[in-house]
Amino acid sequence: MDGARLMNAAVALRVPPARIVEHCDSVSFCLSKGLGAPVGALVGGPKDFIQEAWRLRKALGGGMRQAGVLAAAALVGLAEAEEELPRDHENARRFARGLQALASPHCSVDPAAVETNMVLVTVVGLPAADLCQRLQAVSPDEVAQIGCAVSVLLFPWTEQSVRAVWHRDVSTQDTELALRKWEFVLRQLGP
Repeated sequence: MDGARLMNAAVALRVPPARIVEHCDSVSFCLSKGLGAPVGALVGGPKDFIQEAWRLRKALGGGMRQAGVLAAAALVGLAEAEEELPRDHENARRFARGLQALASPHCSVDPAAVETNMVLVTVVGLPAADLCQRLQAVSPDEVAQIGCAVSVLLFPWTEQSVRAVWHRDVSTQDTELALRKWEFVLRQLGP
């Protein structure tokens, strides 16, 4: 199983991660997505699988010295996951509800579909890449209207959609500022 967002799923479902992977023969588990570690991943599975993964890592030159500092960040992320991840999920839902309330013909979102820290927004009437550029750019007009400069960094998910992802470094205030920026950009696009 690709467990890149295993902890997000476990917290959202209110089940231990082991329950999600109990029928998998192996799992990779990312420590940087959602948990906030700077780097790192874990691999789990039967002993012979782990031995082969260990051998391949060594053969390919993988290995770090003095990785304790990075491991410490991962341990903090794991220890705080049940407390921190629900905040990310709530910020994503808050954003989806706020974007839906803007009732723009240029984008749509289904807040009921937001289960974890990701929001998929359908873009209508312009390419998703164009919307992403507009959300990233800052203008003097924006500063005058919003009261500050806000740059929302997104990449197109498809030609007509963008995916927004929350993590521990995106606060509730950041979420509100992102909504204000979307509102500013959507107003500029007109009806």
